[in-house]
Amino acid sequence: MLEIKQMVVAYGRVNAVKGIDFTVEKGQVVSLLGTNGAGKSTTLRAISGLLKLVSGEIWFEGERIDGLPAHKIVERGIAQSPEGRRLFRQMSVEDNLKLGAYSRKDSSGIRSDMDRIYDLFPVLGERRTEAAGLFSGGEQQMLAIGRAMMSQPKLLMLDEPSMGLSPIMTQTIMKTIRDLQSDGVTILLVEQNAQAALSLADRGYVLEVGHIMFSDTGAALLGDDRVKRAYLGAD
Repeated sequence: MLEIKQMVVAYGRVNAVKGIDFTVEKGQVVSLLGTNGAGKSTTLRAISGLLKLVSGEIWFEGERIDGLPAHKIVERGIAQSPEGRRLFRQMSVEDNLKLGAYSRKDSSGIRSDMDRIYDLFPVLGERRTEAAGLFSGGEQQMLAIGRAMMSQPKLLMLDEPSMGLSPIMTQTIMKTIRDLQSDGVTILLVEQNAQAALSLADRGYVLEVGHIMFSDTGAALLGDDRVKRAYLGAD
């Protein structure tokens, strides 16, 4: 579904992503791991069209998309729930969700998808008229994921969905990711909780200072001594 070829992305004169290659197959959960500054969020922002490539290519469903504006990439079927959630805090839950469907014209479909989000996250339905800024961190993360889902993505990119959440809420978010995969959504996950991310992942890639150092199935990376030492706290 998604193919990244020799992608280089820079901030000013500094290359943050340095010629990486990876693929995401339809129906998979693929996890990108790495410490702060490894290039994970930069990779998602480039795929979303928010950052221009220095070089390389991005292909989605057989068509090259690097160079397209961000809203066209959303229309192609890629949505991102960004790090930090980036909600409109003064707006209601419902209005935040409607913004996720800004490119759609099918009012009945929008309502149906909104009801689906409320089924997935009942607390959002119960408090749909309340301002997003009144919600806990976990509830805001639910809303951020729901907003991204409102564009009907084929590929959903999640950037640090468990950041700042309690262990119980992290489990809820990870279960939601598995449920979305079961519904047919392909997911590219950036997550510092390596144990949770690899437990979900069909495939994982480990980034270090802009390079992919190694990759394998999620299960194999969970058992890799290098990953254990660097990301799982093992001796």
